[in-house]
Amino acid sequence: MSGAPFVVLIGPPGVGKTSVARAVAERTGRTLIDTDAAVEDAAGREIADIFVLDGEPAFRALETEAVLDALTTDGTVVALGGGAPMTDAIASALEDQRVVFLDVGIADAAKRIGLDQPRPLLAVNPRASWIAMMKDRRPTYERLATWQVDTAGRGVDEVTDEVLRQVEA
Repeated sequence: MSGAPFVVLIGPPGVGKTSVARAVAERTGRTLIDTDAAVEDAAGREIADIFVLDGEPAFRALETEAVLDALTTDGTVVALGGGAPMTDAIASALEDQRVVFLDVGIADAAKRIGLDQPRPLLAVNPRASWIAMMKDRRPTYERLATWQVDTAGRGVDEVTDEVLRQVEA
């Protein structure tokens, strides 16, 4: 039976979407769907390799399919890749969902993702790329969010507590 997720987590790379989604799922006894992992499973390779070998449009097509499928699964906790909400079909589908925008500044994001992680869209000058990316994406994240949680200086447990306080209020 199709339905809707319990909550969908969005935000930039390095914000901790997967970690927080995993903790929310564990605490609430729900299933976690990480759409980046779903894309990698479907493609049989890592996202960085999909970008290099097939290009961003091919990745976005796989991502759209994975996200739209995840959004029909009742009661789950869904973590989206950072760029997923920028795809029109995904943004439209998120408008009727319970969405938490996990926000973070560049200082905390840099600590979390480091400079050696395979992040295709941050490969050249990661700090400047991240700042430009957030300038572009922030309005969409904020528009789609039902709730917003600042993760700066906070650990997974504290962020999870805040997400659950807001979602279950």
